[in-house]
Amino acid sequence: MDCLTLKKSNCKNCYKCIRHCPVKSIRFSGNQAYIIGNECILCGHCFVVCPQDAKQIVDETEKARVLLQSGDPVIVSLAPSFVANYEGVGIDAMRDALKQLGFYDAEETAIGATIVKNAYEHMINEEERDVIISSCCHSVNLLIQKYFPAQLPFLADVMSPMQAHCQDIKRRYPDAKTVFIGPCVAKKDEASYYEGIVDAVLTFDELTRWFQAEHIELRREMDADENSRARFFPTTGGILKTMKQDNPKYSYMAIDGVENCIAALRDIAEGKVHNCFIEMSACVGSCIGGPVMEKFHRSPVQDYMAISNFAGKKDFPVEQPEEGALQKMFTAIERKTQMPTESEITDILRQMGKRTPADELNCGSCGYNTCREKAVAIYQGKAEASMCLPYLKDKAETFSDNIVRNTPNGIIVLNEKLEVQQINKVALKIMNLRSPADVLGEGVIRILDPKDFVEVLHSGRNIRDKRIYLAEYEKYVEETIVYDQEYRLLVCIMRDVTEEETVREQKESISRQTVEIADRVVDKQMRIVQEIASLLGETAAETKIALSKLKESISDE
Repeated sequence: MDCLTLKKSNCKNCYKCIRHCPVKSIRFSGNQAYIIGNECILCGHCFVVCPQDAKQIVDETEKARVLLQSGDPVIVSLAPSFVANYEGVGIDAMRDALKQLGFYDAEETAIGATIVKNAYEHMINEEERDVIISSCCHSVNLLIQKYFPAQLPFLADVMSPMQAHCQDIKRRYPDAKTVFIGPCVAKKDEASYYEGIVDAVLTFDELTRWFQAEHIELRREMDADENSRARFFPTTGGILKTMKQDNPKYSYMAIDGVENCIAALRDIAEGKVHNCFIEMSACVGSCIGGPVMEKFHRSPVQDYMAISNFAGKKDFPVEQPEEGALQKMFTAIERKTQMPTESEITDILRQMGKRTPADELNCGSCGYNTCREKAVAIYQGKAEASMCLPYLKDKAETFSDNIVRNTPNGIIVLNEKLEVQQINKVALKIMNLRSPADVLGEGVIRILDPKDFVEVLHSGRNIRDKRIYLAEYEKYVEETIVYDQEYRLLVCIMRDVTEEETVREQKESISRQTVEIADRVVDKQMRIVQEIASLLGETAAETKIALSKLKESISDE
């Protein structure tokens, strides 16, 4: 089951693969997708829909090159859908191009389809079977083996056209090696599981890249062969077109698409279908809608017309193997999964925020049809609770709303037209507004001077912690304006600093008053000092005069 690989670096956690996987055989861990081997039916849907090309089909070109170097003749079994993939190119032109690559020869897998068709007709006419399901599609075979093992007795125990043809080639060329080329991923698994029949499998895409690497151009030339009715095999109902359908006991029907096949198998399991030959194809449109063709070449009407115009009206001449030589045994393939109890499902649903049945939206964004299916997948280790988009959205919105509601800062969000998109309670309080409805959708000019917003919008330079006074609201705020270019929004965060500004002004006023008082005290003290000095000076002068006179009197005596 290693035919499909994953490039981890390319997986973008988009869940598109699980949404399109009909059997949900993909698990997610660490935001990466992983294919569950024992559950995958290799339908290739994940490869087709992956937008990042994270799913890759294992390339066996080098394996085919090694076979060519072995010295043994290597013969190609070319799927009949090639004529739809390579427009205007017939089997002779394809054979010539393949021989240029070193192949000994190339034949149409439709030869093997004729052999298989004959085996089906024998089974219908000679065996007493109630329901017969065609076994050409390996993905359908895997679907029954893994998900409907009780219906294995209804699966025709006949080789696929690829195997029947390669077995016939090796009968005719005992030393030959065989390489199947077609539009299918599952054929790689079929070839590796049933060893000794098909030695390598290439997709049309691998073959095209090989042609390009060797600079081989396909010759646009069609050929005709009336004995080629089995070329219809790769179309829906193509098997039935080649069969006689002359047994009145049976009804004949063709079903394509995995979902339709699953519905039919459920009807069979419930005993609603009897005496019926059912052609089943996993791909819508059958093989011409194969994953490689659907990924790179999807034109259902044009492709069908190409097949129809190329197919003849009679069978290929084949040597039918003996009865039993085409027998293919199918066994049930166990899937190791456990089912949770109802209480365990309820607990997991609660982890996803699904507390009531009304919370179970069943939107399918995670890839599962219902929330309960998702809960079972989480229990089985295939999914994570975080894959629920509504849950994540609600969680993110709740988280962001809590921040916006509980922040002590005012928050206003504007679009590029400067219209208010969101406003929180703190901002409403700053601007004395009653409710958001008063301003939502209105121009910010109604409540604030738009000058700073215009400047940020045009310059692209954010404003941070700018202190401004909102005179109309008698508030001081520290304003931060950020422009989010990705979402084209302006976010304004306002911190109300009115109280801080009031305290600061009060402190400044007190400081001024203190300085004024100190100045007055100093002036007064200086005047007192001057007065004291003046009085002391006058007294000292009088004393000096008196003493001088006393001295003079004594001297005279």
